[in-house]
Amino acid sequence: MALDTLGCKVNQAETELLAKQFAEAGYQLVSSVDACDVYILNTCTVTHIADRKSRHLLRLVRKRNPEALVVVTGCYVERAPQELVPLEVDLVVSNEDKPRLRQLLEASGRIHSPGNGSAGYYEGLRTRAFIKAQDGCSSFCSYCIVPLVRSQEQSVPAEQVVAEVKHRLEHGYKEVVLTGVKIGAYYYNGVDLTGLLERILAETDVIRLRLSSLQPDEISPELIGLWHDRRLCCHFHLSLQSGSDTVLRRMKRRYPVDAYRHAVSLVRSVVPDVAITTDLIVGFPGETDREFEESFRLCRELGFARIHVFPFSPRQGTEAACMPQPVTDKVKKERTARMLALAEESAERFRRQFLGRVMSVLWEKQDDVVWSGLTDNYIRVYSESNEDLTNRLVPVKLVAVREDGVWGEVAE
Repeated sequence: MALDTLGCKVNQAETELLAKQFAEAGYQLVSSVDACDVYILNTCTVTHIADRKSRHLLRLVRKRNPEALVVVTGCYVERAPQELVPLEVDLVVSNEDKPRLRQLLEASGRIHSPGNGSAGYYEGLRTRAFIKAQDGCSSFCSYCIVPLVRSQEQSVPAEQVVAEVKHRLEHGYKEVVLTGVKIGAYYYNGVDLTGLLERILAETDVIRLRLSSLQPDEISPELIGLWHDRRLCCHFHLSLQSGSDTVLRRMKRRYPVDAYRHAVSLVRSVVPDVAITTDLIVGFPGETDREFEESFRLCRELGFARIHVFPFSPRQGTEAACMPQPVTDKVKKERTARMLALAEESAERFRRQFLGRVMSVLWEKQDDVVWSGLTDNYIRVYSESNEDLTNRLVPVKLVAVREDGVWGEVAE
């Protein structure tokens, strides 16, 4: 059985949970589509590119393994299941039914339980554990399809989240990534996100705890005060989307630029060495040259550790898809190229300030002789070692900038 994931960390968390369920029931999980009897794809539909990637993977598995049972779930299924029909998919499963996917497959007779549950884990899942604490979004930003495919906001009971963290730690994970469609909206029986983090830190032996993404209006002194506990990773992903107040209003974002600046300032005043990463949409309907320059200047001013740049992609059913779009494809490409160049420059500047420092790296995987891993402030580190570094936290001296990260020398 092979599982693939596209899109956000919520999808990654859900796929990890599916892999855990299948492994504990005795199914053998593999990474190659050529070797699987069952192929499960957890899709994303946030952009047309995500849709295209899903279709490409489904065509690929059909070509390379025509006998495999092909199962598709995720947000693409919610938005446009009819588009999957020509791809010869065997089974389409909604987001609502996704947690019961194994039971659905067994009940339909399409798969049969091996009956030798081993409580095993897929090897590829043993470094960073993605745990979903919240689902759904009711903000309805004008460009975003997510509320239409994951509309109901709901939070996982704190006791359940804490128990899952403990369970992952027992199976060797060193880092937990707490995620949700809108994780800052977490609230269950009087416990908000600050309270949930307090419980995880107090009740578990987690070594590294990372949050997936926050909105700037969710940043508060009470929340940021928790980062005095260094087990919380020095990394905040704060969605910006635009650095222009007029565009933010058309996007129906719930903050002005000054509020975003304040959130960044608050984080940096409390958390040393913090990496702040963000998302930015280029070419939003009606974006003028002046509005783009406002975004460009703000991104340069704030010095992000990483900027994910997305050309505007209209999603049918959203308000922005019906807005006049005077921005030509040529202009959109030019603006995207400028913003990507700034993103690269900004990321390299952030990484360079840590050269010569010794930092703790959680090693993830090896490609040929080169290992790669992450610092707690989300710097990708590469190094050569004859040792098996998988899932080890090791002090590393950062010595040189390398592609999308830095080159390091293992210090032990």
